[in-house]
Amino acid sequence: MTDFILVAGTWLGSWAWDEVVPGLRAAGHGVHPLTLSGLAEKRGLPAGQSTHVHDIVDEVERLDLRDVVLVGHSYSGIPVGQAAALIGDRLARVVFVDSNVPANGESFVSAWPDGRAMVEASIAENGGFWAPLIEADFAGQGLTAEQIARILSGSTPHPGATLTEPAVLARPLGELPATYVKCLLDWAVPSDDVVELLKGEHWQLVEMDTGHWPMFSQPRDLVRVLLDAAGQRPQQ
Repeated sequence: MTDFILVAGTWLGSWAWDEVVPGLRAAGHGVHPLTLSGLAEKRGLPAGQSTHVHDIVDEVERLDLRDVVLVGHSYSGIPVGQAAALIGDRLARVVFVDSNVPANGESFVSAWPDGRAMVEASIAENGGFWAPLIEADFAGQGLTAEQIARILSGSTPHPGATLTEPAVLARPLGELPATYVKCLLDWAVPSDDVVELLKGEHWQLVEMDTGHWPMFSQPRDLVRVLLDAAGQRPQQ
């Protein structure tokens, strides 16, 4: 049995995985959707980048999990990648779902040469938090009106320090067994840093013909991708 820890991106909590969890459990696996500090039901808890890394590591250790597949969506690829390097032989694989990946000494906003000012301005204007997206930001992402409304109603402001504090990698990311899931409606190709990592023997690319939030737009397809990544099903 594999244990999946599912971590959604900015503004989202464990609820974002509600349509993915049943399919993984039906396949006989443990599934542990995780809300990071400062978000959703954990809103109000102080959080920096290292806090989110420890949220994930602590969950693995608290539940004494083995054969763990860590899944990080969007922003959460940064703390998930760091946590994957810290849990040792408990890790089976890490799956980055259309996500950022950590670079030692770099932050989430470091990868935004043009957008960094926008993110930092939002943090400054909103009491240290990045304000959630608005409805128009979800256009062209393969989402129904109902799915967009669900994301909007559940989103909470994201703790700004988690976006500006640098990552610290305990081992090179390219050494980790990893699957990168690229959602093609969001952008057709992975970022340059991911392209470099995919050249290594431990990384695999999977493409999904959907937008940046596949846990809402194509949850059943995402379940199949995650099971494939865990080695439970042959590749189609």
